[in-house]
Amino acid sequence: MVQINGEMKNAAGCLMKEYLLEEGYRMDTIAVELNKEILPKKEYANTLLKDNDVIEIINFVRGG
Repeated sequence: MVQINGEMKNAAGCLMKEYLLEEGYRMDTIAVELNKEILPKKEYANTLLKDNDVIEIINFVRGG
């Protein structure tokens, strides 16, 4: 199990990019923290989620 935004999810074994796309996130409006470190966007496609990972996904909202 992986903790994502405070909730336990069965996402271990998924690639970060696949998970984000499946959940409907837009890559240009988010930042991802993996185990208390910012994950560069270029690494999303190669980062495999593992049991006990802690992920925070921050959505940026545009407005004016």
